[in-house]
Amino acid sequence: MSRWSAAEHDALTGFLRRHGLVDGPVTTRPIGDGHSNLTDLVDDGTRRVVVRRPPPPPVPPGAHDVLREAALMRGLAGTGVPVPAVLATAGPGEVVDAPLLVMSHVAGPVVTTATPDALAAPRTRRELGEAVVDALVGLHAVPWRGTPLAELGRPKGFARRHLHRMARLVADDDGRLPDPFAGLHAWLDARAPADGEATVIHNDFRLGNLVLAPEPPGRVAAVLDWELATLGDPLLDVAYLLACHPVAGEPLTPTAAMATAVLEPGWPARDELAARYAAATGRDLSGLAWYTALVSWKLAVLYEYSRRRLGDGIGDPYYADPALVRSFLDAGRAAAGLTS
Repeated sequence: MSRWSAAEHDALTGFLRRHGLVDGPVTTRPIGDGHSNLTDLVDDGTRRVVVRRPPPPPVPPGAHDVLREAALMRGLAGTGVPVPAVLATAGPGEVVDAPLLVMSHVAGPVVTTATPDALAAPRTRRELGEAVVDALVGLHAVPWRGTPLAELGRPKGFARRHLHRMARLVADDDGRLPDPFAGLHAWLDARAPADGEATVIHNDFRLGNLVLAPEPPGRVAAVLDWELATLGDPLLDVAYLLACHPVAGEPLTPTAAMATAVLEPGWPARDELAARYAAATGRDLSGLAWYTALVSWKLAVLYEYSRRRLGDGIGDPYYADPALVRSFLDAGRAAAGLTS
C-alpha cells in the first residue's frame, strides 16, 4: 500500500521523469525492516529506483537528514565500499514538503529471520558472515582526511559527546535522566575512553541494513541506511554489529530479533566475527564491553524517544511496547557487569 498522497505521487513521478529515471506511470511500495527514514521502491514496470525521505515531524535535531546521507554516499563512491549510487536529491518543497534522496536499486535479499534458499548452504552462510565483517573492515579503512568526508563529523571527543547527545533525547528540562537510564549512563560516563583512531563509521551496521548478493558465493552487494554515519570510533560499529548478532540461549533484543537467521547452521558465531575483524585490522577489542554497553543504552534511548513520540500521536506503532526499551537496558547492564 502506498504512503504517498495522490498529489505527492504525481509530484514524485514528474521529478523522476525530469531526471530521466522513469518513463511511464510508477508504483511505490515501502521496503526495508527499519523504522526510521521512509524508504520506498519506485517501479515504472521497466526500471526501479529507491526513494528515501524523513518520517513525519517533529524529528530530533540533526536526525533523518537524507541530504547529508546522500553527500556521504557520494563521498564513498569509488572507495570499494558497496553503496548504492545517488541518482538525484531534492530539498524540502522541491517535490514534497520533505527532502528526498533517490538512489539505485540493488538487487538481492535483505536477510533477517531466514536465509533464502539460494544462500542456505552452510558454506554460503559462513561466507556471508565473513563478508559482513569484511565490508565493515573496508569501511573503516576508507581514507577520509582531505576529502569531502572530513566535513561529515567531529571525531575529537566523540565517545563522551555521543553519550551526552543521546542523553538529551530522554532527559527532563533540568537535564535529569529517568531512573532506568541513569545508572548505566553514569557507568558509561565514568569510563568513556580517550580519543583513539577515527574512521568513517556507519553507526547502524547490522545484517538488516545490508543487501546480499542473490547467488553464491556469499557477498555483500550494498550497505544501506547511511543516515547516522559520521567520523568516530570504529569500535562502536563493531560493538553494534555484534550486539545485533544473536546468540542461542541469550535474550533477544529487538535488533537481535531482526537477525535470527544467523542462528542457522553455518553462520559464524559472534566471537568468530570479532576475531575476524581483529585479525584484519589489528585493533584491540579488549575494551569492547564499554562500547557494547553504550550501543544497548543508546538503542534504549532511541526506542524510548520514539515511544514518547507515539504517545504524542506521532510516529511508528512498532515502538509502543515499553518492554523493547527494557530489553536494551537489560542488555546494556549485562555488558557493563551491572545488576538489574
